[in-house]
Amino acid sequence: MKPKPITPGAGQESVWDYPRPPKIEDFPGHITIKFAGEIIADTTRAKRVLETSHPPVYYIPPKDVKMELLSPADNHSFCEWKGSANYYHLNVEDKQVRYACWYYPKPVEGFKELKDHMAFYAQKMDECYIDDELVTPQPGKFYGGWITRNIVGPFKGEEGSDGW
Repeated sequence: MKPKPITPGAGQESVWDYPRPPKIEDFPGHITIKFAGEIIADTTRAKRVLETSHPPVYYIPPKDVKMELLSPADNHSFCEWKGSANYYHLNVEDKQVRYACWYYPKPVEGFKELKDHMAFYAQKMDECYIDDELVTPQPGKFYGGWITRNIVGPFKGEEGSDGW
């Protein structure tokens, strides 16, 4: 059963208008990610991936991430559109977040511009901002979308969304 999309208001986007397969676009807004009192990432050079039923996922270039706080994780996943993903753990002093973000070391054709850019799980960070707005994580532990007031759903991962 397909959910009933929320009609977007002025200045809003519906995730049901996003394409499948997904598309990448440059995102000129300001993104800041904080954890344990530390700014983990700060960029105005992110890319965002838009896919039907998902809030945008933001990919941050390595130059705008405190790479010294990340350590390689041993797991991998596979996206039918982007290819094989690797993960990083985040380490800030005595605090660790396992599988804090993922990246594509060798993305498939059509997604090459995501190479080594990191997508952080908002639900695992203390604060993630787009411009000055605190984002809401996409529901569900598996998903990495970021919800802001200009994005409407319903979203994949919300209660009752099984089978979309």
